[in-house]
Amino acid sequence: MAVSPEKIKQLEERLDALGIKDSDLLEKFVHSQGKGGQKVNKTSSCVYLKHNPTGVEVKCQEERSQAMNRFFARRILADKIEELKTGKKPERIERIRRQKKRRIRRSSSKPLGSEDA
Repeated sequence: MAVSPEKIKQLEERLDALGIKDSDLLEKFVHSQGKGGQKVNKTSSCVYLKHNPTGVEVKCQEERSQAMNRFFARRILADKIEELKTGKKPERIERIRRQKKRRIRRSSSKPLGSEDA
């Protein structure tokens, strides 16, 4: 699964709007940890990004693909820098938190014996 060109373009525009240049980023590829077996142990698919002017660091190993992790790491970095500049969390993060809160409330409100039926 690859990232669509539209999403890449949107991310590039967002990075430009925040003033993040590729020359300001330190990018390293390291071995991932956890699930994935031999594939993960042999390849450097985990992406480490550091934005030198702000000192914000991000490490991403959500996927087994290096290209996907590069995209996700840049998106997370943009979220963190936007939070630093504006003082509020991006809408995407707040939406995810609300969804998780709803799931937790729903699962805790079920009666204990309902799974057995």
